[in-house]
Amino acid sequence: MAEVIGVRFKNIGKVYYFDPDGTVLKKGDMVIVETSRGVECGEVAMENCDVPEDKIVQPLKKMIRPANEEDLKRVAENRIREKSAFEICSKKIEAHKLEMKLVDVEYTFDNNKILFYFTADGRVDFRELVKDLASVFRTRIELRQIGVRDEAKMIGGLGICGRPFCCSSFLGGFQPVSIKMAKEQGLSLNPVKISGTCGRLMCCLKYEQEAYLDLLRSTPKVNAVVMTPEGKGVVIDQNLLTGMLKVRLEKAPDAAPQIFNVKQVRLLKDGQIRVDKSELEKLKNLEKN
Repeated sequence: MAEVIGVRFKNIGKVYYFDPDGTVLKKGDMVIVETSRGVECGEVAMENCDVPEDKIVQPLKKMIRPANEEDLKRVAENRIREKSAFEICSKKIEAHKLEMKLVDVEYTFDNNKILFYFTADGRVDFRELVKDLASVFRTRIELRQIGVRDEAKMIGGLGICGRPFCCSSFLGGFQPVSIKMAKEQGLSLNPVKISGTCGRLMCCLKYEQEAYLDLLRSTPKVNAVVMTPEGKGVVIDQNLLTGMLKVRLEKAPDAAPQIFNVKQVRLLKDGQIRVDKSELEKLKNLEKN
């Protein structure tokens, strides 16, 4: 076991482990640490605790020091510089007529580098833009292309549920979401209904997936052959949450389907949940990052 603290560098971002070097810190404290990008100021998201060695990415770097007033002043000044840099870069992008959208600007704590985050439909030749920005800011410039999910996380907003985006309010990272999940949860494969504001599959499809998979193990699927109190039939619709099945009876194929509870039927041959190639081709862009 090793004593660590968890440090976050963005409001809602990944938590990284550091050695507190004997200092007891509280959640919300600001600390100065060394990262792969250089010296950074971050917020303590997890107080001192012991973590198994196999959960730590080695080498575990020591915290440099708790942030002082001068450090916090520099962070505040960097936030002001970022706004100015955003306006300047936006004008430069327009001047160079580049097909890219600037999303965010970030100064490193030591001011040795400025990172410009942008989105674009394809690859962008921004070499001249980098030279132009370097001549203005006189420091290292890095342009980083991000996906639409990352853009939504940085900018924030309200989802179709009326609540702030999950990615910008509590999700530390993105979980893989697939069209098959929507199919298994009985959702309409309508892009408008299963995609978020970012234009990709809603992250919340992942939340209840395990519960739906558990229900699917005990519930006959659509096209399953079952034995009911009224005889053999085929499941044409199901409600996983209520356990109700709509069954077309073999003895009366032209009659209206009858409704049975899952406990009233016996499975003879189960159906399969498949995503047709035509459906997948039509919706494949929703799975992209």
